[in-house]
Amino acid sequence: MAHAHARIGTENFKTDIEAGGRSLIADEPESLGGQGAGFTPYELLLSALGACSAITLKMYADRKGWPLTGIDVQLHHTKSDDRSVITRTVTLTGELNDDQRARLAEVIERTPVTRTLKEGADIATTFIENTGT
Repeated sequence: MAHAHARIGTENFKTDIEAGGRSLIADEPESLGGQGAGFTPYELLLSALGACSAITLKMYADRKGWPLTGIDVQLHHTKSDDRSVITRTVTLTGELNDDQRARLAEVIERTPVTRTLKEGADIATTFIENTGT
């Protein structure tokens, strides 16, 4: 369904990422020993959730022919005890009625990335030894 490749060398902690034939950079801020050259891992996570939220709502409203002219998704990640908490604030622009807004509020809770984060995911890790440079 999706594939990404992350690669880090000797530069603290700049990581080149390739996904879908495109490139981006992840890094940590200077305060944590990075260069601030790219998005932090949590910024990438929130970006995925925000993009999936906006895209899904736009697709749904377009399919229904609803007058949704803009979607703004603000996301914030914090920790509470040992659990992550993501706050998502959505602003819908357009002449939507209360029923349409209520339906979009239901739809956003079932976007693919929302469901993955809420349900969790199994992660299988394999290490491959590379003694070369």
